[in-house]
Amino acid sequence: MQKQQAIEKTVREAFAPQHLELANESYMHSVPHGSESHFRLVLVSDVFDGVRPVARHQKVYAALGELMQQIHALALHTYTPQEWQASGVAPDSPQCLGGSKHDRH
Repeated sequence: MQKQQAIEKTVREAFAPQHLELANESYMHSVPHGSESHFRLVLVSDVFDGVRPVARHQKVYAALGELMQQIHALALHTYTPQEWQASGVAPDSPQCLGGSKHDRH
């Protein structure tokens, strides 16, 4: 869980979130058992007030810096506290459709 812990620590320090969910979804993909390659992040922070969705994602990528080079995918769901209060639920990640060399015949 080294990458997951590093991502969570960095996000907590950079965004002082009111709500944070970080899930390792690597098991849903064609990767070896125990991989830390695919993550889903739900992040609620005042930092996002007045910031467009794309710019929110850019802020997260910038904060993670080199960590982004160590993972394959990061599903981001970023909210202001008001947006989160209104919905309170982030969408589920889609099922992996394969694409692994192991799946090819």
